[in-house]
Amino acid sequence: MLKRRFNIGENRRQVPSDGTGRGLVRIFHIGLCLSAVVLLSACSSGGTSDLEGFVAKIKAGNPGRVEPLPELKPFERYTYSAYLDEIKDPFVTWATINPTVDRQKGGGGGMNNGVLPDGERSTEALESYPLETLMMMGTLEFLNENWGLIKAPDGIIYRVRSGSYMGQNHGKISKVSSEGIALIEIVSDGLGGWENRPAELSLNEE
Repeated sequence: MLKRRFNIGENRRQVPSDGTGRGLVRIFHIGLCLSAVVLLSACSSGGTSDLEGFVAKIKAGNPGRVEPLPELKPFERYTYSAYLDEIKDPFVTWATINPTVDRQKGGGGGMNNGVLPDGERSTEALESYPLETLMMMGTLEFLNENWGLIKAPDGIIYRVRSGSYMGQNHGKISKVSSEGIALIEIVSDGLGGWENRPAELSLNEE
């Protein structure tokens, strides 16, 4: 029906001379505008009521209590003064604090005991291995002297006697017997010096 009316309105030759068709079209347009206004007013009045109610409920509720921020304590600067406080600096050795000690003569712990590794001698083969990895397999007598038979981790058997070195602590053999081998090792005393330490390698009876 509408399509037909529009067609009638567009064809001016068929519009009655008294203007009745044009009036109907105008009335139809006015009706559409009124309907749109009614719909928009309904949406604007009822669509936001729920949202407004929710906002009002939130505002009326208990907002809660926010805990205050903790108080920041001012940073206290501290200067480490070991010498002023007569406290030993943990990063300085005792020998550095007491330069009167002759470290070249092995002065450790404040005592000049004369203990110092010999850095000029040639190292021996068994000094490449820790003492606990070596095994004494037996002894033999040669030219009226006892020799010890030492097995290294690589499976090679070495002969040693008094005065030989083995182990990684400058261990010097002091005695070879059928029961074991006695050594004197040179180790750090923890105070910037050196000290002697006895060690022993017993016969492997397995």
